[in-house]
Amino acid sequence: MKAVFGVVVDGAIMMIAFAAAIALRFDFQAPRWGWAATWQSFLTVAFVQLAMMIAFDCLRRWRLRARDLMRFMLAFGSAVAIMMLFRIVFRSEAQVHIRPPFTVNLINGVLWGAGALVIRWLWTLFANARNREAKLLNRKERVLADASVRAYFAGKCVMVTGAGGSIGSEIVRQVLDAGAAKVLMVERGENALYEICEEVMASGRAVPLMLDINEPEKIAAAMCREQPQVLLHAAAYKHLPMCEVNADEAWRNNAQATEALVKVARENGIANFVFISTDKAVNPSSVMGSTKLAAEKSVIAGGYTAVRFGNVLGSSGSVVPKWERQIANGGPVTVTDRRMTRYFMTVQEAVGLVLVAATMEPGRVYTLDMGQPVSLVTLAEEMIRRAGYRPYRDIAIEFTGIRPGEKLTEELGLEQAKPTSHAKIFQT
Repeated sequence: MKAVFGVVVDGAIMMIAFAAAIALRFDFQAPRWGWAATWQSFLTVAFVQLAMMIAFDCLRRWRLRARDLMRFMLAFGSAVAIMMLFRIVFRSEAQVHIRPPFTVNLINGVLWGAGALVIRWLWTLFANARNREAKLLNRKERVLADASVRAYFAGKCVMVTGAGGSIGSEIVRQVLDAGAAKVLMVERGENALYEICEEVMASGRAVPLMLDINEPEKIAAAMCREQPQVLLHAAAYKHLPMCEVNADEAWRNNAQATEALVKVARENGIANFVFISTDKAVNPSSVMGSTKLAAEKSVIAGGYTAVRFGNVLGSSGSVVPKWERQIANGGPVTVTDRRMTRYFMTVQEAVGLVLVAATMEPGRVYTLDMGQPVSLVTLAEEMIRRAGYRPYRDIAIEFTGIRPGEKLTEELGLEQAKPTSHAKIFQT
């Protein structure tokens, strides 16, 4: 059905291009050889154009990629060249039904080529839009009642660590939207800090601080100077394979830095400290999960809050951007194991719930209800289909095997969890 639809659309483009070429060549008047012969000549042109698109494998390529442009240009150029050759071989005007004039061929070729590329470019934009993170979850993104969040954050000075990351930058946006008087954006990556600054500095309430959480004395100096009341700690190493092969650095950055941050927060009178944790801290099998669990214990011991959730779609560590690149490059899409499942949320949804948890009783570990686990291979197949391709036929899927520290299924630990005032947040 898709193939038939594609041929119909391409045929319509060819017809419009040919009609426009005739109209431009003859000043919107009827050609002297009449409309019947003109219609016959269009059928000849359309046949040649379709044949060239089939020959160069263009008909089924609706997701436009840079490497496909040469293929299309060859198809367009070959079709025009063949029609020009027909014009030379069949010189008699009695044969006009199989060879339009040179100018008509040239104008038609340009319009047809441009139209075919533009319609595919529009389809590519549409396919990309269909792959937006919220739609991949096959459920409605939860709309949060933010009255409690606004009431809590309004007028406060808030420090956000990891402010240039996917989660940290969204925390900055939502805290500013909630009416915070000042947001201190702590980030050690210059470019990441610059990008979030470009977005939010116009508010006049955001302060960029190029600091490293592994230097607590500098963080303490900033706290003493700015007097934040709330600290939202999102800075961490989050790539499981990188933590596995750099265990000492992962422990230093995730566990020890958080412990030191809790200490300086207490010394500087910060009333509320919220630590962004992960579902991998539940019965951890990886270095990253173990460092997060250790960090949670430091946070709870300090009388502060930890919030656990799973994978965030579209974040810097998510599979979604990687698969989008792999699909754009023609595949293969790599999946670790056919049986693997993960919990997913959009970054907006996760951060919204984190801010709600920040208003709850401190000294607790809260876990977000992320719905049902999602099969990674099903997600990969859906992304391929939404991009306009057929899984395993147009785009291959390769299974690479479980990496050290990974689980087939993650746990949320909600079996013994206690409900809270919010239906999607549990105390664990």
